[in-house]
Amino acid sequence: MVRGIFQVVVLGLLVATTACKSSYERIRSSGDVELIYRKSMEYFDEGEYLKAQGLMEIILPYYRGRKGAEELFYKFAYTYYHTGDYILAATYFENFARTFLNSPYREEADYMVAYCYYLLSPDYKLDQKYTYKAMEYLQLFANRYPTSERIAKVNKLLDELRFKLETKAKYNAELYYRMGRYKAAIHSFEDMLIEYPDTRYAEEVRYLLVKSYYLWARNSIPSKQKERYREAIRAAENFLKRYPRSTYRKEVRQIIRQSRKRIKIV
Repeated sequence: MVRGIFQVVVLGLLVATTACKSSYERIRSSGDVELIYRKSMEYFDEGEYLKAQGLMEIILPYYRGRKGAEELFYKFAYTYYHTGDYILAATYFENFARTFLNSPYREEADYMVAYCYYLLSPDYKLDQKYTYKAMEYLQLFANRYPTSERIAKVNKLLDELRFKLETKAKYNAELYYRMGRYKAAIHSFEDMLIEYPDTRYAEEVRYLLVKSYYLWARNSIPSKQKERYREAIRAAENFLKRYPRSTYRKEVRQIIRQSRKRIKIV
């Protein structure tokens, strides 16, 4: 008896699933542009974004220049956003903004281009192509819509992405340091401080710069050591002037003492 009931339930579910699928396929193959448009909007509003997308793709060519095109193209871009395909979402939002110049959705579309690239921005250790693209489009948005209510959010996203690039620069410089390539580390740390003068890593980076100068001197040939120990001392003294209460100050002072001692020996 139980088995029979179970079979009926399963059969009912299969029939319902098949009917639902066939209904969607019937709409897709109907050739009725208005029906497909209407149903695509219903699927979109119900959160069935893949189904909405599949129907919208069919009728997009028919609606170019026609009433309803604006909403169709706008929601079509969002189907890619909601399904996590941010590259295509950014492409379609940008196409929308360029096509519907006077649309009330244009500001949002321009923002969504930037936001999709922001979502594509990877971990700081990886290639930052999309980070730069996100920053470019966020800045374009800020320039185009300076009074937008989204400006505070845009500035927050820009700050977050800049910090990611700072972290990437620090990470790259530290790689040289850990590999014992102290001259390359020095150049990388100094370049970072030039490119990001207000970085929140400034104190740590300058401390690592002092250590890099000292270790570069210590690992140099004798004829170069005296000159490089002096450079280490200059870097260390500059650090102490800038951060007199730093938690690194004891080690930095030790580097000065050791460098002076080595200068007398070499």
